[in-house]
Amino acid sequence: MTVPSTRERVSAHDADPAPAAPRPPRRAGGLLDRWGSLVLPLVAFLLVVFVLPLAFVLAQSFTEPEPGLQNYTDFFGSPVYLDVLANTFRIAGMVTVVTLLLGFPYAYLMTLAGPFWRGVLMVAVLVPFWTSLLIRTFAWVLMLSDTGVINTVLREIGLISEPLPLLRNLTGVLIGMSQVMLPFAVLPMYATMRSVDRRLVQAAEGLGATPLQAFWRVYAPLTAPGVAAATLLVFVSSLGFYVTPALLGGPGDVMIGELIAKQLSGVLRWGFASALAIALLVVTGLLLALVARFVDLRRMLGGAR
Repeated sequence: MTVPSTRERVSAHDADPAPAAPRPPRRAGGLLDRWGSLVLPLVAFLLVVFVLPLAFVLAQSFTEPEPGLQNYTDFFGSPVYLDVLANTFRIAGMVTVVTLLLGFPYAYLMTLAGPFWRGVLMVAVLVPFWTSLLIRTFAWVLMLSDTGVINTVLREIGLISEPLPLLRNLTGVLIGMSQVMLPFAVLPMYATMRSVDRRLVQAAEGLGATPLQAFWRVYAPLTAPGVAAATLLVFVSSLGFYVTPALLGGPGDVMIGELIAKQLSGVLRWGFASALAIALLVVTGLLLALVARFVDLRRMLGGAR
């Protein structure tokens, strides 16, 4: 019988090491215990800034001027207030359509332009963020009035003989609100478009599709997440407009934000104004829930598949 040498015994020991002792199991809450303290300040901030004011407004809608449902009864029982609510959603929807029609080709042009002109177009989009909303609205008042820049130029070149009604009506509201909301439509769509591989369009054209067919059947569907994000941003943000409709619109263009301001500063109906805000929030949430039943918003917005 041959006795293994010392080297062979060492090699066999290295090839078949003894099993390591099992590590103690990690507690289920260990990760939360370590990182939870970093999240708590953010949670506290959100509670103080968002949740508590909303809870206060909700409580005030049921308690001012006396406890009960009187504020909601006055709102939903009056055709005038319901018309204002419907008008709010109508104007917000129209502004969304206008900004998408203007913003989609603008964002597409940004993807085609060179670095210099892309920077120029980006600056043109970002300039409104550097100017006060009130100043921009007053500038539109000067431009859209009967003696404003637009009507004056059109009369000077002979296109019109009488000034166009561009102020104190729906036209003025759409122009002013669309100019404000255009960056919120352009930026999400541009971020999506720049990530689309253009070789897919070229491949479609190589397979026999016309440039227009390749654009609408290949490129446009790939930009759907950006279009969906722009739609939600513009529509939801437009619901709360107050200054622009108040200065550029007429009596038939009152939105619920202006009505809330009048209830607070004019007649001091704090409870009714709170009920208007809660009603707008609930109706908006129900509308988004209804849309989510037919459209996968998480997928369109780039969420989990």
